[in-house]
Amino acid sequence: MELIVPTLGESITEATVSKWLKKVGESFEADEPLVEIETDKITVEVPAPSAGSISEIKVHEGADVNIGGVLALIENKKDKNESSMLKKPVTEKTKKEATKEEIVSTSNNGESSKLSPAVKKLINENDLDSDKIISSRSDGRLTKSDVLNFINNPSTTDKTSKEREEVVKMSKIRKTIATRLKESQNTAAILTTFNEVDMSEIMKVRETKKEDFMERYNVKLGLMSFFVKAVVTSLQEFPAVNAEIREENIIYKNHFDIGIAVGTEKGLVVPVLKDADTMTFGDIEQQIVDLSSKAKEGTLTMDDLTGGTFTISNGGVYGSMLSTPIINRPQSGILGMHNIQKRAAVVDDEVVIRPMMYLAFSYDHRIIDGKESVGFLISIKNLLENPSKLILGV
Repeated sequence: MELIVPTLGESITEATVSKWLKKVGESFEADEPLVEIETDKITVEVPAPSAGSISEIKVHEGADVNIGGVLALIENKKDKNESSMLKKPVTEKTKKEATKEEIVSTSNNGESSKLSPAVKKLINENDLDSDKIISSRSDGRLTKSDVLNFINNPSTTDKTSKEREEVVKMSKIRKTIATRLKESQNTAAILTTFNEVDMSEIMKVRETKKEDFMERYNVKLGLMSFFVKAVVTSLQEFPAVNAEIREENIIYKNHFDIGIAVGTEKGLVVPVLKDADTMTFGDIEQQIVDLSSKAKEGTLTMDDLTGGTFTISNGGVYGSMLSTPIINRPQSGILGMHNIQKRAAVVDDEVVIRPMMYLAFSYDHRIIDGKESVGFLISIKNLLENPSKLILGV
């Protein structure tokens, strides 16, 4: 039976095998994940079509394969049981041949038992690792001069070129991130405007309502729901920020699909909250938790990653104080959140300590004017500093 690369989306024609989860001969049950493959957008696990074991791997880790291509050959349980009854008995000759193959080794460890007494003594007295010592002999055995040279010149011999540098092939996701970000910088006229927001009122709401919110929605009341609500309200006031340039036309979007940038081990992904304008605070928090979990587990679908009209990136979770986020094409704007720090602020002509956050709004100046960009960011600031407007809609 053939293990086939499944269809992963209309625009995806190729994938890369990132990790085999089962080895040749290792048994598994039906629907158990066998291999992890990645495209330029998502990473997915390919399940077993039936119980059995892998008899041959056709595409090894790091290699590309077309959609519909054969990843491996599978021997199901029934065939395996029948074939095991027909296996030839192992003879003494085959045992000797297998043993002979296992003995072959060219590493220093394989030769360690053949070290001369003088070399062994020198290595033990100086507490050295023989694997790190380079042999001058063609057969790989160490000599006393090799060990002395290592002791006298540790800086030149303690690390091989392989240990000093590691060459790792870029994943498809990483290559796509690099390409898209560079395309964004080359295409859009990106400009960033900044402001700061007093987070006092939001922190009060979160503190007083956290238990009721958890009881009702079974999820914590985070900051992101406030930001999503503020962004959607501001986008409705400034429609150019929710638009995109397509060839020589401006496409104004009447839907509000907000992308939430999530960092994973394999790179940055941006799952999308569809129709965020129709969601409650609870809906937003639940969706964000679900999408973040899927992103970290590598189970996001194409539908989770497509259709965004605006993006929010929270660098504050990593401790960032200020940044200039890059637009996620073909969108025209992205909001950067940062860490909250207590700073001196002037309120009613008095200097007080308040939890402050810097906001950064990067936008495409080809479609959004300076007045609109500043007005959009001030609108977000005012809504966050007066969360009752978000909650009550007035």
